[in-house]
Amino acid sequence: MLQLTRVYKGNSMFRGNASLNGQLSHVLEGNNVTQVIPLESPDAWARRQEEVITYLGNFRQLVMLFNKERPTDFTHHLCCHLGCRLYPNGTAQSFYEVTLNRTAFLSFHVPSATWERLWPGELPVAAFAQQQLMKYPITTQDLQYFLNTTCVSLLQAQSARTGRVSGRSRTPLVLGLVLGSLGLLGMALAIFLCTGGSC
Repeated sequence: MLQLTRVYKGNSMFRGNASLNGQLSHVLEGNNVTQVIPLESPDAWARRQEEVITYLGNFRQLVMLFNKERPTDFTHHLCCHLGCRLYPNGTAQSFYEVTLNRTAFLSFHVPSATWERLWPGELPVAAFAQQQLMKYPITTQDLQYFLNTTCVSLLQAQSARTGRVSGRSRTPLVLGLVLGSLGLLGMALAIFLCTGGSC
């Protein structure tokens, strides 16, 4: 899954996509998320779309609130890349990487369910974001479970249907979006509280 968020003067713009076994499965453009491969029934997909729209709306409102508190006149680019890979021998590897303004910012160490700073130097926003993300089970244990269990199960089920083991594949976009909402909100909080000031 890849989610790109552009924030400028309190406005958020979203783009993203997801693939499964190298095939495009979902596309996110603004508030519209589409299922390219019919992985869910129409009813389940309609519920999932509502969850994504709610998540994006909450993210937008939070960014607007932070911008009122600490207005900025420059653009922030937040990129989240997460998923898992299934190997032919049955083992799997999961990942979650975040960049801020095209610089490595944070990564999630899945085996220990901990966030690691990647930002070069000692920037308060990276330390603050890491601290905030480590506070909540949804951004630690729940994220670990999602990446190690849910994501891998999706790939195993797809492999059983297609008869081939995937390369590096991404989880369905909407599942990652819904699960990662608190993580992204925590990062947005960190970015906007620390921009132009000290944490």
